[in-house]
Amino acid sequence: MEQKVDEILLHVSHSQQQLARLLETERHVAVRMAQIIHQLPDEDPEFGGLDGLMDSSSEVNKSVIAYLNGLADLQESMAELLERVMKELNGRDEE
Repeated sequence: MEQKVDEILLHVSHSQQQLARLLETERHVAVRMAQIIHQLPDEDPEFGGLDGLMDSSSEVNKSVIAYLNGLADLQESMAELLERVMKELNGRDEE
């Protein structure tokens, strides 16, 4: 039984690492987009007027929100995994 739990933990660990890599990539994209937006001039931007600027700002906001949601999902899955591991360890202690 311990070997099966160890295999599951190893698999979950790898999936968590892949999710963390994905979130890191999303973070880089969101940071770069924010840097680009920050470099835009405050007056008379050449992006199709106010509508174009609003669309660009909206895309940056969506990227940041997606990144934060990804972090929340990672935190939630790690908490669920830790809960399962603690239950399994408590079950072994009782045996």
